[in-house]
Amino acid sequence: MNIHIQARTETPHCRRDFGISRRLDEIHIRPVQSPHKSSVSIIGLGYVGCVSMACLSKLGHKVQGIDLDTRKVDAINNGDAPIVEAGLKDMLRRGLGNGLISASKDFQTAIAQTDITFVSVGTPTSKSGGCDISYIQAAARSIGEAIRVKSDYHVVVLRCSVPPGTTMDVMVPEIEKSSGKRLGDGFGICFNPEFLREGTAVADFFSPPKTVIGASDQRSADLLADIYRTVDAHPLHISIGAAEMVKYVDNVWHATKVTFANETGRFCKELGIDSHEVMNVFIQDKKLNLSPYYLKPGFAFGGSCLPKEVRAMEHMAMKMGIKTPLMKSLTPSNLAQIESVLDMIEKTDRKRIGFLGVTFKPDTDDLRESPTLAVMARLHDANYTIMAHDVNLNNAANMESQLRYIGRTQPELSGITKCLPQLIIPNIATILGQCDLLVVSHKNDVYQQAVKCRRDLTKVIDLVRLYDEHPNERGYEGISW
Repeated sequence: MNIHIQARTETPHCRRDFGISRRLDEIHIRPVQSPHKSSVSIIGLGYVGCVSMACLSKLGHKVQGIDLDTRKVDAINNGDAPIVEAGLKDMLRRGLGNGLISASKDFQTAIAQTDITFVSVGTPTSKSGGCDISYIQAAARSIGEAIRVKSDYHVVVLRCSVPPGTTMDVMVPEIEKSSGKRLGDGFGICFNPEFLREGTAVADFFSPPKTVIGASDQRSADLLADIYRTVDAHPLHISIGAAEMVKYVDNVWHATKVTFANETGRFCKELGIDSHEVMNVFIQDKKLNLSPYYLKPGFAFGGSCLPKEVRAMEHMAMKMGIKTPLMKSLTPSNLAQIESVLDMIEKTDRKRIGFLGVTFKPDTDDLRESPTLAVMARLHDANYTIMAHDVNLNNAANMESQLRYIGRTQPELSGITKCLPQLIIPNIATILGQCDLLVVSHKNDVYQQAVKCRRDLTKVIDLVRLYDEHPNERGYEGISW
């Protein structure tokens, strides 16, 4: 197959996109316009390392691969791909023919002769169930020993899936110890997660879903971004810890999607419904189902639909004997989010609490299965002094009707339903003057201003990310940030 990759016209703030045609043996990449192409060493010539070596050589970089496995080293030097991947063998051979690719077991020479080292070693599951980082540690020691005698600044890029903190707390100390140098003075470090799918890895390299760079310093970030400039001119620069976490979150999300689809399939089969017909409709919804909507950490779900229909699916599964552990976990996980807020409130040691927002979400007066109301009920039963403001609760008759319904369907909330009208305070200034803790469950301009105007000693628990930039203030805490 041929793949022709060309950047489409874009505005300065848009991410670069690429059109991909059919053939993998003719990938056309515009060379990076740079006075100096960084030379690259890659530790670990498994799937990610080998593909990266071939693709970087296609971009015009001189790449030296390092691996202790003689079979892999010999295969690459002979122009054979040590793994099966479409287009890889031909690309390796072209790189060899152009003098851009070599492989060896010599860490010292390869690292000394290059500007940047990619680390793509294995991180298998340990006996305890965690991540085995022993290969990471060994690679870090080898890098440190190599750059000890090197005068030029060297950049190290970790690309493996590792627990957050590994780059700075494992890699950096190992490199510093074996090199005698300090981070930022002699070397820099980045975490750059890969998003290569087996079977389409070469195409994925040249048309990435995103390029994420977490760097210890601007110099290292710029060098790595320059390497990727042709395939993605607008990488996402974030903290190293966030970059490490992105890799795990992405893969767990993909696993969640597979599991959700399979549980849906088991349901549909038992009901005599074609699951592909259902999911073909499901994936058409790019507004809610396959979108950023609902994918920002915050408070628990509620309302008249989600809790009820999750319970209905659980009940059907139980009656029909269908195993749906993912779906069954949703309600307990949602309740755990409510418990986490109660724990946060208890830890503040404050007893006069004002809630900004009560309905299950903003811009509605629906109180049914509101997680905020559930928190208020628990605090009320524990004799906390509570009051609330909600810009949506301005129809007394409708609120009374809802509270009667909630009292019947959720008897555990009967205490709060009897007194909620008296707890709703129309003047938000009263809450600011009498409460020593604010719990924010709706995001709007009114509550943003109210929080800014709070008394100095009033604490805040933010359940909705009230501000895009989380305030770095004492006494201000977010539920998931």
